[in-house]
Amino acid sequence: MDPASLVIGVAAVVGISMLTSIRILLEYQRGVVFRLGKLTRAKGPGLIFLVPWGIERMKKMDLRIVALDIAPQDTITKDNVSVRVNAVVYFRVVDPTTAVIEIEDYYFATSQLAQTTLRSVIGQSELDELLADRERINEIIRHIIDQGTDSWGIEVTAVEIKDIDLPQEMKRAMAKQAEAERERRAKVINAQGEYQASTKLAAAAEIIQEFPIAMQLRYLQTVSEIAAENNSTTLFPIPIDLFKPFLEPGAPASEEARARALKVASDLAAGLSGGEGAGQLESGSKKMIGIAAEDEATDKLLAGTEKVLTGPDDTE
Repeated sequence: MDPASLVIGVAAVVGISMLTSIRILLEYQRGVVFRLGKLTRAKGPGLIFLVPWGIERMKKMDLRIVALDIAPQDTITKDNVSVRVNAVVYFRVVDPTTAVIEIEDYYFATSQLAQTTLRSVIGQSELDELLADRERINEIIRHIIDQGTDSWGIEVTAVEIKDIDLPQEMKRAMAKQAEAERERRAKVINAQGEYQASTKLAAAAEIIQEFPIAMQLRYLQTVSEIAAENNSTTLFPIPIDLFKPFLEPGAPASEEARARALKVASDLAAGLSGGEGAGQLESGSKKMIGIAAEDEATDKLLAGTEKVLTGPDDTE
C-alpha cells in the first residue's frame, strides 16, 4: 500500500472521530460524562469534547423548570366526602449528576410521588379546609414532595391544586347553604334599614310635634303628588284642625264682654213688667256670664223666665 494513501486514510479517520466527539450544550443544558462507565463530572454549557471510540459517553440533562400535570385522583377527605382532585407540580433538576446516578427516571418517579402525596394530604384535610385554605394545602404538598425528591437532585418549586370535583349531592347541599347564608344577610340588612328608617321617622315626628305647620306642608306635598297621577277621582281628607273649635272648650269671656252682657240683661229686665221677674232675669244673666253663680238663682231664673214669657196666671 502506498504510504501516502495510508497517511491520508488515518488522517481522515482521526478527523471524523474528532468531529463526532464534539458536543455543543445550550445554556440550560448540562452533560454528565462517563469515562469507561465511570462518572467523571458534569460539563457544559458550550463546546464539549469527548474521547472518541466509546471511551467517553455523555447524558444530557435539562435544567429548566418542568410542569408536571398530576392526573385526577379519587380520594376521601377527613370528613368522609368523596372528591376528585387534580394538580400541577413545578420542579427542576438542580444536581444533574445525582439525577442521573440516584434515580432511573426522575420524571416518572416525581409524578408517582406527587400522586400519592396528593391523596395522602387530601385524606388528612376536611372539605372546608380544602376549599377555603387551598394555599396552605399546596404548601404542605410541595414540602412533602420536595423532601422526597431532594435526594434525587430535584427541587420542587411549587404545587397548585387545579380543580376539586365534588359529587352532585354535595354541590346541591353547598348551594342550599350558600342560599341560606344570603337570605340571612338580606334579613339582617333589611332589619338594619328598618331600624334606621324608624330612627329618622321618630326624629321627624319630634320636629312635626314642635312645629305643627310642618304637617300641613307635608299634607300639601302629598296632595301635589296625588294630583300628578292620572286619576279620575281624588279624595282629599279634611284636616282635623277644622274640628278643633267644636272639640275644645272656648276661652273665658273678658271683663268687658261680661259688663256688656250684664248691661243688656239689665235693660231687658227694666223693660219687662214686674219687679220680681226683672230681678230674676238679672240674676240669671249674672250667672250665665260668671259673675253670680248661686244654685238658688238658677232655679229662680227658670221660674221667673217662665213667668215672664207666659204672662200672669189667668186663675189669679
